[in-house]
Amino acid sequence: MTTPPISELSARARDIFRVVVESYLGTGAPVGSRTIARLAGLNLSPASIRNVMQDLEELGLLAAPHTSAGRMPTESGLRLFVDGMMQAAEPSPEERAAIEARITGGPVEDALTQASAVLSGLSSCAGIVLVPRHEPVLRQFGFVPLSHDQALAVLVGADGSVENRVVDLPPGTPPHLLVEASSYVSARLTGLTLREAEERLRAEIGQGRAMLDSAAADLIARGLATWSEDGEARPVLIVRGQANLIDPDAAADLERVRQLLDELESKQEIARLLDSARAGQGMKIFIGSENKLFSLSGSSVIAAPYRGGDGRVVGVVGVIGPTRLNYARVVPMVDFTAQTLTRLMA
Repeated sequence: MTTPPISELSARARDIFRVVVESYLGTGAPVGSRTIARLAGLNLSPASIRNVMQDLEELGLLAAPHTSAGRMPTESGLRLFVDGMMQAAEPSPEERAAIEARITGGPVEDALTQASAVLSGLSSCAGIVLVPRHEPVLRQFGFVPLSHDQALAVLVGADGSVENRVVDLPPGTPPHLLVEASSYVSARLTGLTLREAEERLRAEIGQGRAMLDSAAADLIARGLATWSEDGEARPVLIVRGQANLIDPDAAADLERVRQLLDELESKQEIARLLDSARAGQGMKIFIGSENKLFSLSGSSVIAAPYRGGDGRVVGVVGVIGPTRLNYARVVPMVDFTAQTLTRLMA
C-alpha cells in the first residue's frame, strides 16, 4: 500500500494522527479514542474519533494490536510523521554542553568513543559511530624469515605505527627472495597507501617495469593484501549503551530485544548500513523494516555524517533503538553531535 502524502489528510485526520503518534512515542502504548478525546481538546466524541482512526488504519498509517482497542502508528505512519509533521526541537543548552564537554581535543579515537557514549546517555538508546577507515601510508615494509615456509611481513606506517603479519611462503623459497621483495618495496612503494601500492605493483608488473621475478612480485602482493583484507575486516563501528535497549517496557518483547542485540554484535552489517549515509549530505533516518537488517527487530537508526578537515565526509554518528524513539528530540541531538565532530576534525 502506498502511503498518502500528508496533504491528502483532512485537518481532523492530521490532528488525530499527530496525537496518536506523539502519545505512542511518549508511552509506548496503543492509544484509544477516549484518551485522544481527553488529550487533544478536539471537541469530538469518542465515536467520531474512532471513525477517523479507522480511516487512518485503512490507509496503513495506524494499526490495532489484537490485545488492545487502541491504535498505534505503523512504520509507514512513523515515516509520514517524521518526514511531514515532526517539529524538531533544538538541543537544550544542557544537552549541547554535555556533548561539547565529552567531545574535546586529543586523540580522535577517544573523541569518537565519547561521542557514542554521550549520545547513548542522552537518548537512552545505543550510541553508534562509524569510524573513518585508517589506511596506513607505507614508510617501511620488509620480510623477516621465520622458518622454511613462513615469514614475518613487517609494515611501518608514516605515523610510526608498526604491524606484523605472518605470511606463508611457497616451498623452496630462497632467502634472497625476501631481500629482493623488501628492496623493491622500499624503492618503489614507500609513501603510498596500501591501495595505491597494490595498484602500482599491478601496473608495473603489467607493463614489465617491475624488475622483479614472479615469485617476489607474488610475495609482495600477498603481503600487501594481508593488510588490506585485515583493514576491511576490522570493526569500524563503535557501539556504546547496548544496555539501554533493555528496559522494563521490553519485558513483553524480549525476542525483539534479543534480535536487536544480535544485530549490534554483527558490527559489519550495521557499518555497511551506516556507510550508505556517508554519501548523503545530511541526516538519515531508517525506520524498522525499511532496511532489511532491522526487519526482525523493528529498530530505528538516526544517523548524520561528519566531515574531516578537507570537507569530505569521513564517518557517521548516530543512535539505534526501538522505533518508539523521541525523533523530535534525538534527530537534532545527533545532528549537533555530527557538527561538533566536524569542528573537531577541522
